Amino acid sequence: MVNVLLIGIGTTTLSALESLISKCNVQGVVREAPIDDSVIQLAQQANIPVFTDTSQKAIKSLVLKLQPDCVVVSSYNQILPSSIIELSTFINVHYSPLPQYRGRANVNWAIINDEPAAAISIHKISPDLDEGNILFQQLIPIHLEDTVSDLYNRLNQIQQENLGETVVKTFHGYAGVKQNNAEATYGCTRLPEDGEINWSAATRTIDCLIRALVEPFPGAYTYFQSKKLVIWQAKPVQNPPVYVGRIPGRVIARSKTAGFVDVLTGDGVLRILEVQFAGEERTAAANVIKSVKSTLGLQTADLLNRIQNLEAQITQLKENAK
Repeated sequence: MVNVLLIGIGTTTLSALESLISKCNVQGVVREAPIDDSVIQLAQQANIPVFTDTSQKAIKSLVLKLQPDCVVVSSYNQILPSSIIELSTFINVHYSPLPQYRGRANVNWAIINDEPAAAISIHKISPDLDEGNILFQQLIPIHLEDTVSDLYNRLNQIQQENLGETVVKTFHGYAGVKQNNAEATYGCTRLPEDGEINWSAATRTIDCLIRALVEPFPGAYTYFQSKKLVIWQAKPVQNPPVYVGRIPGRVIARSKTAGFVDVLTGDGVLRILEVQFAGEERTAAANVIKSVKSTLGLQTADLLNRIQNLEAQITQLKENAK
């Protein structure tokens, strides 16, 4: 049986472990996580050691100690150097149609860019970013209303069904298919602040951003009454009224009973269904936005008002200090 060490810190690691347990001898799991984590629970049930130090130094020591036939990486946030990957056969699980979308946040970027498909690629790790031979690849369509969570669920299922078998196949000599580097594209790291909505953008563009950032990600957001408001659920309004006088971000309709508000975009109308202020519960949009005179997004008047309030507070503090 193939001896495997699994490295994983993200949401793809559980299905990776499930697949590897079915086909290989898993010598350990490298994962920094709380004790109630589902990956750690499965590892403990299968009597697989869990190593919580995810640093490159610790991984190198572990590979030297265990001497695995293969090291599988599924959700890791560092690029492993040659000094480590030369110690064993390293295989990576990458959720994109390599050589396209090398790098970070690939499933998010696929939805944001309104791609027709997402993918899982299992490939050998080489010194260059996501460049090694492809051992397995499968594309899945991105449907009109798919969220990033929907895609992860489907890709995780494919990984669960194919990762273990691919590792065994590679151990027995399969070299995979060389990537065409001339076709390579890249996705940069995404930060929470990248999720701010531009209401002047097209309705489809905003809808894609919202669907790409639902949990477990921090959510697409706007500002309302100078407070950050995360939008968890929305959908384009089909055949909306034509506004030739258009202020993107302006609320044009609200239903107290259905809970939605309709907001003008750069080219149409987006129906906002579920929102959340920081530190508060999720709720229907109409419970927060209660007037068609409201405009979403940071407004110059809001910023000036905050500056004036701060100036007044500073003046008051100076007066009190006299």
